[in-house]
Amino acid sequence: MSEVEWVSQEPHFAAFVGIDWADQKHVWCLQAAGSEKRESGELEHTPEAVEAWVGQLCQRFGNRPIAVAVEQSRGALGFMLAKYEPLHLFPVPSTMAANMREALYPSGAKDDPRDADLLLDLLLQHRDKLRGLSPDTEATRRVQNLVEERRKLVDEKTAQINRLTSHLKIYFPQILDWFEHLDTELVCALLEHWSTLEELQKVPPAKLRTFFRKQHCRDQELIERRLLAIRQAISAIRDRAVIEAKSSVVKVIVQIIRSLGKGIADLDEKIEEAAAAHPDFFIFESLPGAGAVIAPRLLAAFGSQRERYGNAGEVQSYSGIAPVTERSGKKKWVHSRWACPKFLRQSFHEWAGHSIAYSVWARSYYQQQRSKGQDHHAAVRALAFKWIRIVFRCWKDGVAYDESKYLASLARRGSPLAALAATAKTL
Repeated sequence: MSEVEWVSQEPHFAAFVGIDWADQKHVWCLQAAGSEKRESGELEHTPEAVEAWVGQLCQRFGNRPIAVAVEQSRGALGFMLAKYEPLHLFPVPSTMAANMREALYPSGAKDDPRDADLLLDLLLQHRDKLRGLSPDTEATRRVQNLVEERRKLVDEKTAQINRLTSHLKIYFPQILDWFEHLDTELVCALLEHWSTLEELQKVPPAKLRTFFRKQHCRDQELIERRLLAIRQAISAIRDRAVIEAKSSVVKVIVQIIRSLGKGIADLDEKIEEAAAAHPDFFIFESLPGAGAVIAPRLLAAFGSQRERYGNAGEVQSYSGIAPVTERSGKKKWVHSRWACPKFLRQSFHEWAGHSIAYSVWARSYYQQQRSKGQDHHAAVRALAFKWIRIVFRCWKDGVAYDESKYLASLARRGSPLAALAATAKTL
């Protein structure tokens, strides 16, 4: 394709942005189309800050296309920005920006332009030399946005459950002993009807039996144990002022929890539909232990554009699964990565933990890490690090994961893990 053809297909950009990406804060430089004025600022390295910043840009420029230059070594940034349709990413090779700075500003003076300005210059003057990444497909962005919104509802529900627990501990702690989970329809309905021990103890046993059965509690022995516990319970406090206030708030909280539970269930249906319609879902659906919740999250993590990540290491680092090594003199400190999208890291970590029960080699690898003295979470992170390399290859090649093929590959390479997995299989 000639440069003329390339330019003719390029959208009419409303603005141009260069972002100098760093671990904690990112510097951006913006120039609106048809203007010579440049604006700049800093951006916190959190998904929430990025979302707010992009939202302001989209509102300001009416959701028209915006060109964004980012250094290619930070290519995993594409995951965070790809879900926004107006953004068109232009990864800049790190050597290109460095060579441009050295050629134009060899002195290294403090008043030299920042990297964000240089990236913006490259975007404005040499865009034909850059390979642009168009926004990810609508099918991918739909899954990405749905799973992220679901996580927000889950976090809010968790916060409300913690709040409910805190109130019950003060005036009605028996509920925490009688029921394992506070977010069930049974517990929410019970607290809506009878939010204090005094009210609950006034209810005839026959009515409570009927109530439990209507809430799908069919274990007669369990029902009788609960009825006995209710009759024998003693109030934690007798301060009517406190009990009245706490019980009133508890009724509100359980309504919120029920509403959030319904919202999460509705989103689950939409996510299932959106994921099933995605052409790459078969890859992530094939992963051991991924399931209906995590498989769409892994699909959202990788996206559809294979050119976004140059290698598995970029995914490992960006997701926060890869550890950070800091050196100072003769000292070396290895720790987990703090500046990363927490939801993405959580997705890989949770899935790796689930895979232990479904994958022979994953279970063997986890046990191997534990035998080396690693605690549970460190062992799961190490497993997630290994899994990302495998999934990255499946994603790049467009093939489903096959446990038997991977075990055969381990055996061909003479990996010690193959022997461990073979032993585990026979047990």
